[in-house]
Amino acid sequence: MKKNNKGFTLAELLIVVAIIAVLVAVAIPVFSSQLERSKEATDTANVRSAYAQVVTSYLTDGGSHSMSVEARQGQSGWQNTENGKLVTQIDGKEVPRSFSAVTKGGKYNVVIDSEGNVTVKKK
Repeated sequence: MKKNNKGFTLAELLIVVAIIAVLVAVAIPVFSSQLERSKEATDTANVRSAYAQVVTSYLTDGGSHSMSVEARQGQSGWQNTENGKLVTQIDGKEVPRSFSAVTKGGKYNVVIDSEGNVTVKKK
């Protein structure tokens, strides 16, 4: 009678599990980092959109206008990178403006006063 020796040994299965564990241990921090960067990019895009809407209202109606934007990212400190900069352009002048990061649950307030000065502040 022939003995059936098909299948994997316990050692082979343990090696595969160990390799998968190492791959997961490397992938989780990378995924978390990319997720946070996407939230930061979303916040910057939302602030830029609010800026465009406020400037449009200013150019259409004059006077001061403001708009609030809800924050999405979970960590502060990213405003020191290029993501935390907004370039304003009023009367043909481009001015880069930095704004502080607001973490989830907070809000940005984009304000343009009657002289055309734009500010982005934590609300």
